[in-house]
Amino acid sequence: MSTISKRLSAWAATIAALLLIPLVLTIRSGGVEGASLHWSVFDFIFAGTLLFGSGLTYELIRRQSSSASYRIGAGIAVVTGLLLIWINGAVGIIGSEDNPANLLYGAVFVVGFFDTIVSRLEPWGMSRTLIATAVVQALVPVTAFLIWKPDFSAGVVQMFVLNAFFVLLWVIAALFFRHAAANEKLASF
Repeated sequence: MSTISKRLSAWAATIAALLLIPLVLTIRSGGVEGASLHWSVFDFIFAGTLLFGSGLTYELIRRQSSSASYRIGAGIAVVTGLLLIWINGAVGIIGSEDNPANLLYGAVFVVGFFDTIVSRLEPWGMSRTLIATAVVQALVPVTAFLIWKPDFSAGVVQMFVLNAFFVLLWVIAALFFRHAAANEKLASF
């Protein structure tokens, strides 16, 4: 069995084990007062696809470099994207999950995806890609606030703090890629 097959099998086994937690809680549905969990079949399919897709994405990106900085940057970027999708889909960032303003976060992924293709996964390009992604992330709530005047159920301040957290994660990932690029440049001399 090839190394990538082993790694993907490990991802699949880990994700299956993780999904056992909500499955057991859904089946028990009420052991602790107010702590029950009710996932539909769609929820399990969505979660499994999202988690496995994130693992596959990381595996494809990490193969581009043996640099620890590159791999850490890729890991942070993938986890940040995973968290953004999960939180936005589960409860919404701007108001509730049903608020159409939350769809603006799709722009973060569009910019990240196309810039990644343009950068061809090179460290300098990935650093610039993640900075652009951070900028778009920062602009989403501002745009939503100016256009829709949405109902911020979690509060305006908390929503901007959560967005700042995501911006920070994108920037940290960009800095790891920048470090990988600098090390690559030094090694070529």
